[in-house]
Amino acid sequence: MMSNLLGWLSSGVLLITLVQQVVVQWRCRKSTGVSVWLFVGQFISSAGFALYSYLLGNWVFLFTNLALLANAGIGQWVTLRNRRLAERNAPQAAPAE
Repeated sequence: MMSNLLGWLSSGVLLITLVQQVVVQWRCRKSTGVSVWLFVGQFISSAGFALYSYLLGNWVFLFTNLALLANAGIGQWVTLRNRRLAERNAPQAAPAE
């Protein structure tokens, strides 16, 4: 019982931390130097860990990794959106004469 509580509390802290990072990126509309590979790696590893957790019947880690999978997808989308916005708003160089 106590180990499950520890798992759920730890899961909550991790999810709050990572979701907050995506929220900050969304609000500031900057990619803040975040590599798209961060979210690609998180997505792939979370998918693998979710499947592994399911096979073990570990519901704390299954939930956590499914939530991390969703966070990685949203984070990737926000990062790419912010880069498109930055490119659109960047001053255009004058043509060389």
